[in-house]
Amino acid sequence: MHITVSKQKRKAYCFCINNLFLSGYFIYFSGCMKRFLSSFGFAFKGLAYAFKTQLNFRVHCIALILVIGLGLFFKLDKGEWLWIAVAVVMVLSAELINTALEVLVDLVSPQIHPKAGAIKDLAAAAVLVAAMGAVVIGLLIFFPKFF
Repeated sequence: MHITVSKQKRKAYCFCINNLFLSGYFIYFSGCMKRFLSSFGFAFKGLAYAFKTQLNFRVHCIALILVIGLGLFFKLDKGEWLWIAVAVVMVLSAELINTALEVLVDLVSPQIHPKAGAIKDLAAAAVLVAAMGAVVIGLLIFFPKFF
């Protein structure tokens, strides 16, 4: 958000309020709100890119749907839903960061390079660790409900 005294100083201030006057100065809202809202568009574009191009992201999304279905079937309590949410956010975030790093490495190092491979391997390992943690959380929540 930006408080502005003039259009030239729009970027110099930190806050923005919708078309109000504060101490006699007009405060611009529309420009910074448009930028703020467009950032959500970029984020959804990133989600769409990951879903279209990454098989593992789609697999994680299918697992999410199955977990939600099991949670509804077993009528999980708030605490269990909280742990499920933590696991889901952890895995999907790791997968998105992995995808971003893979795209970045491909951009800056189109040829095969050992360090580029190490970066990709480390990012994939982070996803693996997050997924294993999610499996442990899932087992702790769902295994007792089956027996």
